[in-house]
Amino acid sequence: MKCIKCGTDNNLKDRTANQGRCTKCNHPFAFEPTAMGNLKITDPLFAKIISDISAKNTLFFTPKQLLYFLDGRLRNKSFQPLGFGCSYLFFNIWSTVFFGGFLSGILGTSSFLIVNAIYQIGVVIYLFNNTNSTKLNRASRKASAKSLQRLGILILVVGILASLFIFQSFTLFVFVVVLGTSSLFLGTQQLAKVDKLAQELLISQPQLQEWLNRWEQINNIPETILPSPRQEITPATINPDVTAYSFDRLVVCDSAIIAQLLIANNFHFENNCAILSITGYPQSIFSTTMEMLRRNPDLKVYAIHDCSPKGVSLINHLRNSERWFLNSSVTIIDIGLFPRQIIATKGGMFIQSSPDLATAAKQLSGEIRQGLTSEELAWLEAGKFVELESLTPQRLIQVLRSGISGSSNLETDDSSLILMGDSGNNIYMVENFG
Repeated sequence: MKCIKCGTDNNLKDRTANQGRCTKCNHPFAFEPTAMGNLKITDPLFAKIISDISAKNTLFFTPKQLLYFLDGRLRNKSFQPLGFGCSYLFFNIWSTVFFGGFLSGILGTSSFLIVNAIYQIGVVIYLFNNTNSTKLNRASRKASAKSLQRLGILILVVGILASLFIFQSFTLFVFVVVLGTSSLFLGTQQLAKVDKLAQELLISQPQLQEWLNRWEQINNIPETILPSPRQEITPATINPDVTAYSFDRLVVCDSAIIAQLLIANNFHFENNCAILSITGYPQSIFSTTMEMLRRNPDLKVYAIHDCSPKGVSLINHLRNSERWFLNSSVTIIDIGLFPRQIIATKGGMFIQSSPDLATAAKQLSGEIRQGLTSEELAWLEAGKFVELESLTPQRLIQVLRSGISGSSNLETDDSSLILMGDSGNNIYMVENFG
């Protein structure tokens, strides 16, 4: 493992002999991959992940965004089709010869066929379990499903030829046809379901926090990682000359952490808009900002939220809350996330599931449900959800900027926007997310 301070490559023997420090500059290593179990992190990898998620330390990010990003990097190495193919061929021969020979004294010459048959069944089960695994990413599950198809074809071709012309066994022929067909069918069936399956994070939030604490002790905490949003109840003093102006655009987030992220990355300055959360963050300027916004008859409001029961309810809350835009004709554009946008990405999002959210989805009001398709309602009622924090800061900012730019002129025919409800509602939804 290379030292991130001087670049010296230290092997395990060097690191152990020097008590976990670099042999050249004596800088401590934050991680020891040989002692971390299945999830192996090295100092260079962790440093690169921090650099990549922050776009080379130019963007702020949240701890949960780091969690998702690190999880994605580790998950990408989960299943390699080429490696599986080589292992399959090697163990196919080795297990047949070794165990078949070991059992030949008991089962006779048929022991080789029996052992090989058990091996093929085991591989089919292994690949099928992979296609359903919440610990594998979409690419790995898809590769497993395709491997299951290929294995089925291989079993059918080789098995049928062997059973008819070498062993001349009808029983073996039937077994080969059943197993090969089953493998091919299961692979095809699972390939169609890959994009709809939920996932689980490989790393827990407490585990990541332990790694961050260790990293901070040795290398200092990354300057671009955001703390929890502060609750500042006391109103801030704002120059009256400033409050005389307003904004043409407002971005409303369904969580304070996303609002904090956008503000920290100067999205409001670069896009001339106000940023608030539905919870009232930033509290110190919330009331003043809302007063300024209500002065502008041409105000456009952009909503961005998780794909969850609470998230898809955001527009309804904005339209029906006195604190926001009750009895107002303000134009509201919902950037997302919506289930239809997730479904359209075909596995490009990190989908999770929660029984509590399944219950919450079934309790959505009729008004909210009217704005969702039957497919979207089924998606939500299955407990599925996607968090905005599963996106990198760069992608989140790009998507929001694109949504604002694409809706600059609502009078034109913009196929990327859908008018929700009757034309008097002035509520639009962005068809595609990014």
